[in-house]
Amino acid sequence: MEFIDYYKILGLDKSASIADVKKAYRKLARKHHPDLNPNDKEAQAKFQQINEANEVLCDTEKKKKYDKYGKDWEHAGPEYSGGKSGYDPRQQQHARGQQQSYGSYGEEDFSDFFSSMFGGGGFAGGSGGRTRFKGQDFNAELRLNLMDVYRSQKQTLTVNGKQIRLTIPAGIDNGQTIKIKGHGGPGMNEGPKGDLFITFNIVNNTEFKRDGSDLYTEVSLDLYTALLGGEITVDTFDGKVKLKVKPETPAGSKIKLKGKGFPVYKKSGQFGDLYLTYRLQIPKDLTDKEKELFQELAKLR
Repeated sequence: MEFIDYYKILGLDKSASIADVKKAYRKLARKHHPDLNPNDKEAQAKFQQINEANEVLCDTEKKKKYDKYGKDWEHAGPEYSGGKSGYDPRQQQHARGQQQSYGSYGEEDFSDFFSSMFGGGGFAGGSGGRTRFKGQDFNAELRLNLMDVYRSQKQTLTVNGKQIRLTIPAGIDNGQTIKIKGHGGPGMNEGPKGDLFITFNIVNNTEFKRDGSDLYTEVSLDLYTALLGGEITVDTFDGKVKLKVKPETPAGSKIKLKGKGFPVYKKSGQFGDLYLTYRLQIPKDLTDKEKELFQELAKLR
């Protein structure tokens, strides 16, 4: 018989704990359940394999044998006298009996199965004693520019032909996912609707680098202002501000503008900080007179 890699079936590696196995099993069993995939033989076969993998990997003793013997785990018998291990024909017969039972669940068994899987919260029972199943979850991606999420805004999305109006909070991060309850697929046997998960793809097309709610950028500083000091105007994310530059400011100096960063997610009125790094701008195309003056300065130093 072809060896079945139970860990691979559940999308796990061999270091997975029993808790990891149970979590993966719940997710995959829900996806491939025959009631949610009628007339889909591939899904039914997958469901049987998932049950088989869970049956073995959630049992401490079976898991030990499987990890140790691999494809021969079902035939591995107890320790015999003399400290040697071998195969027990009784174990082989018992294993065949177990294989024949995989996937042979009645409707009542499925009710208990899903009740334990989902905690019974609205899934067990239903019309005519049938098990209620939550509808399929939907996933969508929303692409926005960084400037779009500087302030909260309302948008209307069309998902599976339905319009959904939602408020996008200021400060939402790239890759962040939010859940909109009840906007997924319809449930079965009067079960609840699934949920809609929206993942945000935030494109930064600005000169600012974002790290959480803090922003970073570089500011050009001319040689004369860096040496003698003065006042400059710099861009922040929501406007311009004037800054005083101290005399003899070295290139690469950093300053922090408190509260001039990005909005803090779901904390109205709170902002991160803006960090500026001075980049020295060397004058070009010097005139003869300028070169002469710089030579005089060089002699003085």
